[in-house]
Amino acid sequence: MTNINESGGADVNLEILPLLPVRNIVVYPFMILPLFVGRESSIQSVKSSLDNYNRLIVLASQKDISVENPAPEEIYNVGTLAMIMRERSLPDGRVKILIQGLSKVYINEFIQEGALYRVRIKKVENIVPKIDNIALTSLMKLAREQLEKLIAVGKTLSPDILMVLEDIQDPGRLSDLIASNLNLKVEEAQHILETLDPVERLHRINRILSRELEGALLQNKAQQENQNSLLKNQKESILRERIRALKSEFAEENSGKGDEFAEIREKIKNAQMPADAEKEVLKQLSRLEKMHPESSESSILRNYIDCVLEMPWASASEDMLDLVNAKGILDEDHFDLEKVKERILEFLAVKMLKGKSMKGPILCFMGPPGVGKTSLGRSIAKAMGRSFVRISLGGIKDEAEIRGHRRTYVGAMPGRLIQALQQAKTNNPVIMLDEVDKLGSDYKGDPSSALLEVLDPEQNHSFRDHYLNLPFDLSNAMFIATANTIESIPHPLRDRMEILYISGYTEEDKLAIANRFLIQKQIDENGISNDVIKFSDESVINIVRHYTCEAGVRTLERSVGNVCRKIAKKIACGDMSVHLITAKMVEEMLGPPLYNKEDEIDLDQKEIGVVTGLAWTPVGGEVIRVETRKMKGKGLTLTGHLGEVMQESARTAIGLIRCQAKEFGIDEDFFDKYEIHIHVPAGATPKDGPSAGITIATAIISLITGISIQKNIAMTGEITLTGKVLPIGGVKEKALAAMRHGVKKIIIPWSNQKDLVEIPKEFHDKLEFVCVRTIENVLAAALSESIGLLKKGKKKRGMSNSEGVASVDHIESFPSDIPIAAAKG
Repeated sequence: MTNINESGGADVNLEILPLLPVRNIVVYPFMILPLFVGRESSIQSVKSSLDNYNRLIVLASQKDISVENPAPEEIYNVGTLAMIMRERSLPDGRVKILIQGLSKVYINEFIQEGALYRVRIKKVENIVPKIDNIALTSLMKLAREQLEKLIAVGKTLSPDILMVLEDIQDPGRLSDLIASNLNLKVEEAQHILETLDPVERLHRINRILSRELEGALLQNKAQQENQNSLLKNQKESILRERIRALKSEFAEENSGKGDEFAEIREKIKNAQMPADAEKEVLKQLSRLEKMHPESSESSILRNYIDCVLEMPWASASEDMLDLVNAKGILDEDHFDLEKVKERILEFLAVKMLKGKSMKGPILCFMGPPGVGKTSLGRSIAKAMGRSFVRISLGGIKDEAEIRGHRRTYVGAMPGRLIQALQQAKTNNPVIMLDEVDKLGSDYKGDPSSALLEVLDPEQNHSFRDHYLNLPFDLSNAMFIATANTIESIPHPLRDRMEILYISGYTEEDKLAIANRFLIQKQIDENGISNDVIKFSDESVINIVRHYTCEAGVRTLERSVGNVCRKIAKKIACGDMSVHLITAKMVEEMLGPPLYNKEDEIDLDQKEIGVVTGLAWTPVGGEVIRVETRKMKGKGLTLTGHLGEVMQESARTAIGLIRCQAKEFGIDEDFFDKYEIHIHVPAGATPKDGPSAGITIATAIISLITGISIQKNIAMTGEITLTGKVLPIGGVKEKALAAMRHGVKKIIIPWSNQKDLVEIPKEFHDKLEFVCVRTIENVLAAALSESIGLLKKGKKKRGMSNSEGVASVDHIESFPSDIPIAAAKG
């Protein structure tokens, strides 16, 4: 049997194994290498080894590599027992194997069975070295050193072999490993294999290494001499030719560059930029001329110069100063918005009188979504004959977005303002800063602070972008910002803008806007002729009331577009009849009503402890319900996702009522017996603000006294602990929400009388405004019957039958300098 011992060799007794003759190579023990087997007999030997001999096979070298089928006498009788570690069949019929040499063997007998050779082998016994260890160590050290020198002079060997040799202490194995890495002839390599004495084998290896090292040194010397033997005139000829070629190439490049740089210089002079800016750009151009065109810095500098040349240094559009034409354009594009239109006409009038020295205004349109803030900016630019560019600021947190990146950063680019001016191609465009209230801030900076310089007329004449690093005059541009809420705009930024409030639209406004703008726009966008579709006023009102709930008209436009698409489908199917859109058809096309104000809040019933309030949101006014209930216990419970300010209003109302319990006809120990629960639907919507103070106080007093609230009434106002009613904001938006829900009477603070001047006439036709100073005035106007001291006719807090409560039917009925007529409480 053939057994592999612990050292990796093989214990071989007389045994028969397959033979694989190899050409042009000698395989040594412990050697691992791939072999490509192509001869039929060799392939059969490999298969026989794999199938019958535990992957063992004998490798022996051929004496003549040209013989295809060697006879036994043409094969060396000393070979290597090996193991096939891996085998793979190739597409061309050959077999690739990975073998590892195990030990040397004698071939005693060749046995041929057809094309298959098998051999009887005998183990080669290891010979113990007959010299002392010191001499043996010296021989091994010499072999390692010579191999290291051979690698150093350029012999192509793996550098890792030196580390492997350091770990080998057996002289025979050391010799075999070195021999396997030298490119020896088969005869010489076979002679090393057949040398059994390890010391003799090591001597042979050292002689071979000395010979190889000497040959390598001679070869290097010859190559060096050949290089040095070039004639001087040949060297000069080659160098001269190279210099001539380089000069020619350099001249061609400079010729093209010269024309290009001359053109850039001409553009710089014609740009009419300030002297300091022109000097700086010419300086950068001189640097660019000296740079290699392929360098990265050259590309950065070229982009910078191109960016400077794209700036509209002296390019300005001519303002259209025809006020009649400008007013016509504004009226044609937008309905109502008289204040904004008047402000633009004022600017044009002053511009006409003062001339070009006037700086552009900085306006901020404040209002809910969908009321036309952004589109109004386009109309203003159109009316003035200027270019219009829009910069969206929503979500911007990096100051560099406004002021640009410094050129030292990879991928640096100018800020959005500079890009907008390049896009406008004029230095006096209308620039819209959209969603200025949505600016953020983080560790990279505060963009709102960067806007302070932009929106300051005293500073923006020399705005310096980080990328350009040149002053640019922004004072000729007209800046228009848009926002939904003023609270989220930092005060310094707010202080630099002229705020123009744009409130939501009434039902009549939306009808007019739909008839004048939206319906025709959707008809055109959906490819329908005006001859085949007509919208009745009832259909538009139905859409406004039951399919939209907004201050603007975006959802209204989408709903009209939905109806138009359904009509377009009918027309495409062959129905060419005239389609008159009625309220009933709207419901058939859009489905059941989405909003039913009567179902949400029932204002036609008198309720106890339930009061309708008015709130302001960024998207317009809203109607809220304040519900109160009492139960045995003690304390106050607040639900409905109320904010801190609204919770404090509830506590203030409780404190006020407890302090004046006797005056309101309430038992002083009521709050020791009952717990008050205040709820404001809908619970999932966050609510906050002080304007629900009088609403909460009225609801609690109604609950405790059992007196119901009058029908179709709503209120808004902040309450103090002493019972005074303080002013609030958003009166017009709240009044609009009240109209949408069918409210007939609105209670507002006395100090908000001034806001009634801004409310259109149609509001006063449908709403009664009651102005109050104290909680007693509120109760007198809201409760269905008098309570406490009010019932006795006592006067508190300066209230009388002729003051404190004012009802106004028409704002035109009184001049601005005369107090509103007081109604009895």
